Formats: sequence, structure tokens, C-alpha cells
Amino acid sequence: MHFRAIQHIVGVLLMLFSLTMLPPAFVAWIYDEVMVHIFFIGFMMTFITGLVLWLIVRGHSRELQLRDGFMVVVLFWVVLGLFGAIPFLLSTDLSIVDAVFESLSGLTTTGATVITGLDHLPRGLLYYRQQLQWLGGMGIIVLAVAILPMLGIGGMQLYRAETPGPMKDSKLTPRITETAKALWYIYLSMTLICAGLYWLVGMSVFDAIGHSFSTVAIGGFSTHDMSIAYYDNNMIEIVAVIFMLLAGVNFALHFLVWRSQSLRPYFADPEFRVYFSLLAIISLISIIYLYLSGLYSSLDQAFFHGLFQAVSIGTTAGFTTAEYQQWPIFLPILLLLSSFIGGCAGSTGGGMKVIRVWLLIKQGLREIRHLIHPNAMFSVKVGTRPLSGRVISAVWGFFSLYVACFCVMGLVLTATGLDLVTAFSAVAACLNNLGPGLGEVGASYGGINTTAKWVLCFAMLLGRLEVFTLLVLLAPEYWRR
Repeated sequence: MHFRAIQHIVGVLLMLFSLTMLPPAFVAWIYDEVMVHIFFIGFMMTFITGLVLWLIVRGHSRELQLRDGFMVVVLFWVVLGLFGAIPFLLSTDLSIVDAVFESLSGLTTTGATVITGLDHLPRGLLYYRQQLQWLGGMGIIVLAVAILPMLGIGGMQLYRAETPGPMKDSKLTPRITETAKALWYIYLSMTLICAGLYWLVGMSVFDAIGHSFSTVAIGGFSTHDMSIAYYDNNMIEIVAVIFMLLAGVNFALHFLVWRSQSLRPYFADPEFRVYFSLLAIISLISIIYLYLSGLYSSLDQAFFHGLFQAVSIGTTAGFTTAEYQQWPIFLPILLLLSSFIGGCAGSTGGGMKVIRVWLLIKQGLREIRHLIHPNAMFSVKVGTRPLSGRVISAVWGFFSLYVACFCVMGLVLTATGLDLVTAFSAVAACLNNLGPGLGEVGASYGGINTTAKWVLCFAMLLGRLEVFTLLVLLAPEYWRR
């Protein structure tokens, strides 16, 4: 493994990341807040560390190998998550674990928070939280569409075969830099449009920008403790639903729609059709159940609350307009289970991804057909092309590891003293990069113990890095020459 090459990249990443602490400093200066210097301290600490790491190996240039790529991808979130905690440590009374938890939650777009009293926090710090999610969302897209396929372990690998609609291969354009640039333009355009619409339907400029960051990133951080419920505005909820749906779609599809100037790639893509259908069904069930249970007196209220929570939790955004954990237990469980499916491959959404769950179902149906017709040959297809056995095996491997990690971490949390509902919903919410859980973590994670928080930090990284990327570093074979 080429440690010098890895160190070179980490140094550059830290220097670039340090620049992201300047906009919050500017926001704090605009609002005449005393914490301007805190962001400058964070900037200097991060920049100097990155500079030192880079200077030590500046004359070293060597091509990265496959196993180097795994280390770089993991360090991308771990190192930036640690340094991203600096402003929280310096400006609040948060402990180290709480500051790291908040930072990682932002960068992985999980949206789980240990902070309460958001309405009274300085604007600079509120902006910083929202910006962390936006930066993490951009990193996720580039990771999912451009980096992980090159390592052979991303959800986008499932699209190596031609499908009716776009070819989602390792690159959308010939060079990875061009791919990243194209995705950046799409991501930035969606953010600007979302912010503009939020402002038009009633948000302040500050809140519109902040919520557009977390909406497009499917993060869930808000500038208010009540989240979207703070506004009590159906038009704001509609804008949020539209952009959560869009952000949960494969960004390769957005690229192809933009390039072809046609909506056809959306409807020609099988994963998009499954994604939209699942959310429509879950939304319908939620609306009908809320109305028939009498929890809301009017169909209008049941519609908006049911639709919003179903889309927000189904896409793993984590915004709320109601205390859904207080609803009849059937709905919170249904919504939490929907977060395991999450968004499409190549989106900012969390979960196992729609394409994997869909292929698991198709593989299960194929086995049933084999039992009925033992001598027949059946294949699992995406569109018109059959998938290889290697792809199906990879999906089953991912699923088994995902479930095993969920169970193990849930048991560890119960061993720390958390009740069963809190423990397993917290792991589900963090592993799926959702945010709000049930029980003690319905509103905030601040009250749980330190060990549980470290475990959940690991769960956030595990879910965001699609399990294999992180676990491969724990394999003894990885460290052998």
C-alpha cells in the first residue's frame, strides 16, 4: 500500500476542507456574532495540518492502486468528520464524542443530532451544520457514481449491463474530472432552484438556503427544533417533497435527462419506476391509515402528514412535520422499514438502495419458480439484459453483511443499557443515514450513552460507504502484502 500517496491526498483534502469554514465565518460576521474567530481557528487548524501532511510528501508521486482507493475513500469521511467537529467543540459545550457525532452526521447526511435548542443557536453555527450536509451530499454523488464503481463495490456496478434507458457505467463522461464537474453543475442547480422556491413560498432567505442544502443532500438537518413543522406551511412541504424525491433519484439519470433534453430516461429506467412506485404505495398506506385511525380529523391533514413523512423517511431525508414516533406503532415501524430500501443507486439517499432490494425480490421469485419447474432456466434481468451470477452473489453478500451489522450493533447498544426499541431504531436510523429514530432518539441523540454514540458513528460511516468499503479495511488479507 502506498502510504505516501494516501497521505498526499489526505493533506490536499484537509486544505480544501479548511476553506469551507470561511463561509460560516462570513455568515457570523453578517449577523454580528462573536464566534467569527472560532471558524478562523478551525480554518487554521485544518489548513495547517493538511499543509504539513502535504509538505512531508510533496515530492512523492505514485499512481494509486486498488487497495489504496479503499483507504482514501474511508479516510475522506473519517478525517473530515474529525476536523469538522472543531467548530462544535470550540463554540458549544459539546463533548468530543458529541461534536464528532454531529460532524459525521452532517457529512454522511444522516441528520441525527445531539443538539437541542436550535432556534437559539448562532446563525453561523446553524449555517455550518447545513453546509456540512450539502458538502457531504456532493461527496456522496461523486463517490457513488465515479469512485466506488472503479473499486468494483458500488451500487452503480449493478448497471454494468445495458438497460433500457441510460447506461450507468463507471463514468458518465470520458474523464472522472469531467464526470465530477457535470454532477457538480446538476447538484448546484438543484440547490439554487430549491432555495428559490423555499423563499418564494414563505421561508426567510437564511432558512431557504439552509434547508435547500439539507433537502438536496437528503440530510434532514434543520435550523429549527420542530424541523419543517415550524413553518406550518403546506406549500413548503410540497417543495420539500418534490426535491426529496428528485434527490433520491440516481444523479446519472438527471445528467442524461439534462443532456437529452427529455424526460424519457426517467421513465425508461426500471429502478426509477420501482422507486417511485414504492414511495407512492407507502404514502397511500400512511394517508389512509392516519385518516381511518382518527388521528387527524380531516383528510387534508392526513394527506399532508402521511405524504410528507412517507417521502421524507422513505428517501432517508429525515425531515418531519409531526412526531411520527407517537403515531400508532404500525406506521413508525412501516416507515422505518422503508428507510432500509432508501433511494436509488447514485443518489444522495441512504439505505440499501432500491436496485439491490429489487434484485433480491426478483432472485427470491426466481427460486420459487425453480421449485415449480426444477429443470427450467430462469435469469434475473434489469430491463432486457440478464445479470451475471457474480452480480447476484454481490447483492446477496451486501444484504447479508448489512443485516448482520444491523443485528450486531443493535445488540451492542442494548448491552450499553438502551431499551430494545431505542437501540434497534437508532442503529436503523444511522445505518440507513436517516436520522430520527424511535424511543429515546426520536427527537435527539444527546441523552444516550457515550459508547452508543461511538457505535452509531461507525454505523453512519458503514451505511454511507456501502458496507464493503469500510469492512474491507478490517479484513486481515487487506493488510498482507
